[in-house]
Formats: sequence, structure tokens, C-alpha cells
Amino acid sequence: MDRLAELIPPFTPRRSRDWVTTERQLGTSLPDDYKDLVETYGGGVFDETIWLLDPECPDEDYNLLGQATERATALADLWQTEPKPAALQEPEAQILPWAYVEDSCMHLYWLRQPGQTPNEWTVILNEGRGPEWEHHAAQCATWLLSVLTGETDSEYFCDLPLGSHRFDSNDAILG
Repeated sequence: MDRLAELIPPFTPRRSRDWVTTERQLGTSLPDDYKDLVETYGGGVFDETIWLLDPECPDEDYNLLGQATERATALADLWQTEPKPAALQEPEAQILPWAYVEDSCMHLYWLRQPGQTPNEWTVILNEGRGPEWEHHAAQCATWLLSVLTGETDSEYFCDLPLGSHRFDSNDAILG
């Protein structure tokens, strides 16, 4: 988080969220780095590319809880006709969205393996309009920083890094 805050200084003061209620509604605790991201930046978009979901955003498209419900339904339907990715073949493995890329419909998820604590969850993404999945053995904040700085090995973010970085909050975008 320190490197990310140096790269993209937050423009608003930290704002805490009601994590107890959010986690109760989701039925799971959430990773500390995600909570820190949301409390530092709020929901919004990094470098006009990666939208961080916020459990308190009034717009369901940018709301963690709304997207968790929507993605669970969409993926249940998808897996009626397509096989699950290899990382989800283990019994009781699950995914939960934390961000997405609007133009491509790519969703970024936590990969939740049995026996892991939330701080051990890693990033898995679906390309959006196709069957390809890509797993990264990093937590969401670490992975986000690596994408924004061009240090990741993802084939899906070839437009990054940008020459300068920015964060646009949901408050500024949605009014």
C-alpha cells in the first residue's frame, strides 16, 4: 500500500467502511489489503482501467455486494456449458469479485482455496468475453501495483503502465 500511495497519492481522507456488516452479508471475512485499498481510495478506477469495487457504493455495478451476487449467478450459468478453470477444480474452491475492467468485461476475483484465510487469497481473472482465466499468486493490492507499474506478467494489460497515474473516485464519477 505504501508504494501504491506513492505512485497514486489519495486525494481524499481515509474513510472507514462497515466491514462487519459487509462480511456478514458476504458470509466471509475479506483480505486486509482490500479493506485498506477501499478505505484509502474508496471505490473508483485506477488509470482509467481497473475499477475497485466498494461495498458502500450505491450503484450496483460498482458495489462489492451487488457484483458478488451478479457474478455468482452469471458464473453458475456459464459453468453449465463451460468447464471451470483448473484453479477452481479443487472441491470447495471459490471466487469472489473485487474489481473489474469495464470495456473488456474482465473481472478480477479472489481465488479462495479451502483452509486459506482471506489474507492468503490470490488473484484470478477472467478475460471477460471468453473462456480464458489467468491466476496470479499475489494479493489484490500487490497485484494491482504490479499491473499499474508494468511489473506483472499478465497478457491482458498491455496498455499499462501509463506515463502518469491517477485514481478517479466513484464519488467524482457518479456524483
